[in-house]
Amino acid sequence: MEKMLICGADGFIGRNALERFHLSYEITAVLFSDDDPQFGKIEGVEYVCTDLRNEESVKELFSRKKFDVVIQAAATTTGSKDVIERPYLHVTDNVVMNAWIFREAMLSGVGHVLFPSCTVMYQPKEQPQKESDWSASDEIYSSYFGVGNMKVFNEKMCDFYSRLGSTKFTAFRHSNVYGPYDKFDLDKCHVVPAFIRKVSEAVSEFHVWGTGKAKRDVLYISDLIDFIDLCIKKQKNSYELFNCGAGEAFPILKLAQVVMKIQSKQLQLIMDKAKPDIPTTVILNCEKAKKMLNWEPKIGLEEGLRKTCDWYNQHVK
Repeated sequence: MEKMLICGADGFIGRNALERFHLSYEITAVLFSDDDPQFGKIEGVEYVCTDLRNEESVKELFSRKKFDVVIQAAATTTGSKDVIERPYLHVTDNVVMNAWIFREAMLSGVGHVLFPSCTVMYQPKEQPQKESDWSASDEIYSSYFGVGNMKVFNEKMCDFYSRLGSTKFTAFRHSNVYGPYDKFDLDKCHVVPAFIRKVSEAVSEFHVWGTGKAKRDVLYISDLIDFIDLCIKKQKNSYELFNCGAGEAFPILKLAQVVMKIQSKQLQLIMDKAKPDIPTTVILNCEKAKKMLNWEPKIGLEEGLRKTCDWYNQHVK
């Protein structure tokens, strides 16, 4: 059985990857804390507590065994409030941990490394954007300057290390992913889990941050894990950069209305313009993933939101 390393295995993407792949790979799951995983351990999975920001810790991790696949889902992540007020939180730790992980993966001869990037480098546009629609000479939206350049640097490191050894690298710019095991802490979560929690707890009013004019390309988590699986099975080149999203932008107010419908809540929507707001629209053109991997999303918006609301009501509420 092939060996897979999942970094950030107790996080959103990492836990969903663990749920999908634990029966088909021998998995080592990296946790940041000595505490048991929030949603329990999976039988047959090796759990390791490691600080991925530490060079010696990362070296020791990769010396344990030769991994065929590494999913690098560990990251310091929070919500839009910190993106605006404390953007440095997203930069240094993420650059450092990825630098050590990518280097040791290449040096130890890992077969394939997959790195979730994001879409914050794209300028707001109403038209779907391809991977090639952004270049280093383009400006990054001011609120995303730090995190956007950090993600681009990590993508370039993937490309760099893919040229030095036999390890394949995939960087994928995923849209706003949502689903089971997401963060529902209002200080750290993204728009969909924030809406689900707010609607669940609301009695008569639902406060939406900002003007409500923003639109988001949102993707259900199982579609992202399908994408990762197809990259592992089908990628031929030493490095690829992919978009991975719904290919459609949904207005913030529509997301709010669908969540209220699913939760059977009739609430008064109140736009809280005093709260942090990033009124942008980014839509992903995912033709490259469709052409090279035969991938496209399977879960529609209402189905995905219903699945996520059901999971929240059962496990978090």
